[in-house]
Amino acid sequence: GIHINTIPLCLDLADWEATEAALGPAGPFELLVNNAAVALLQPFLEVTREALDRSLDVNLRAVLHVSQIVARQMIAQGVPGAIVNVSSQASQRALRDHAVYCCTKSALDMLSKVMAMELGPHKIRVNTVNPTVVMTDMGRINWSDPQKSAAMINRIPLGKFAEVDDVVNSILFLLSDKSAMTTGSSLMVDGGFLVS
Repeated sequence: GIHINTIPLCLDLADWEATEAALGPAGPFELLVNNAAVALLQPFLEVTREALDRSLDVNLRAVLHVSQIVARQMIAQGVPGAIVNVSSQASQRALRDHAVYCCTKSALDMLSKVMAMELGPHKIRVNTVNPTVVMTDMGRINWSDPQKSAAMINRIPLGKFAEVDDVVNSILFLLSDKSAMTTGSSLMVDGGFLVS
């Protein structure tokens, strides 16, 4: 199995200087999972600047910045590494009231591909996991309405939302040597949603 030492840090990822100060001395790093996200759901015509800015800050800017800090350390140490960015099925399928979320997750997928291309020569692999709805706190906020959730579940061939372990196991695979030739990929953990 894989043994991972984690370093819990509590900081505002929108604050670039605080992020640099916290992560700089925290290394060395070999693995990184970018999992912070917000899903501020609004109809397209009602999207607010605040929701857009917050979503971009958390779902995209923070991933870019944290990944830069960690990848620079990996390169400086000359160690191979793996980065997994938690994206969403919403990166590849339009969902009502998800204009900003879909856009930020699509941008995250493309950022991950560029990172894979540019970091590959340094033996750093970058991939995404793209789950369907997972009943985390964020999932419960946006999908607890039985009518809304039933409509989504009916579009998933496996007939259910993902469990946290489904996503964690996919992340562990992408971090492990079992995926040593996998980079620039999006691993769908969507119960078949995209094929329906």
